[in-house]
Amino acid sequence: MFEYANPKRFMDLSSRLLPWLAVFSAILLTSGIALGLAAPPDFQQGDTVKIMFLHVPAVWSAMFVYAMVALCSLVSLVNRHPLADAAARAAAPLGAGFTALGLVTGSLWGRPMWGAWWVWDGRLTSFLLLLFLYLGYIALWNAIEDETRAARACAILALLGAANLPVIEFSVDWWTTLHQGESIFRKGGPAISAVYLWPLFISALGYTVFFLTLWFLRIQTTILQRRLRTELLPEGA
Repeated sequence: MFEYANPKRFMDLSSRLLPWLAVFSAILLTSGIALGLAAPPDFQQGDTVKIMFLHVPAVWSAMFVYAMVALCSLVSLVNRHPLADAAARAAAPLGAGFTALGLVTGSLWGRPMWGAWWVWDGRLTSFLLLLFLYLGYIALWNAIEDETRAARACAILALLGAANLPVIEFSVDWWTTLHQGESIFRKGGPAISAVYLWPLFISALGYTVFFLTLWFLRIQTTILQRRLRTELLPEGA
């Protein structure tokens, strides 16, 4: 896959994939949300359970995107691939958006279930920290004018922040929390009925493909911006 670190090869490949990704994400998101809204009310949570089809995929996407930021940052530090830092930088605002959506929908879900918009338990606090990591990463990129130095500093921050991902995942097992434990990938099989599980799976896949669509677009934009800056530089600069 490293051959696609070449900007021209990436532009050629992504230009071919983008229309398909856009259509596929639209189909998945529409289908997942429609099936979720059509699902019957839960016997305990009622129609409130349908917030799950927005909340859970957003949380999954926020963590997945940060993992991609950390992976690209590692490649940037170790292998110096020309697109690794651009890919990491392009993904960060998208991940911040998913994280904010996860926090908002989680509060909307938590208020009727827990009687509170927010509680300082392990899962919620560590997920809030993820948003701060994204915002800090974006701010650090913008604070350093030299792109090489900025990429190196942000890569180190991203790798350090990756330690928060297992905390988010396993916090419900490590500490007492109001947040429910693992409901899908657990011993004995999913604890969620298929009528909710399939729309949830389709929505999560839709979020992921939607992220890839926007990610490729943002990387393309970064490549074009770099080309434009190079062309505008005075000769010999």
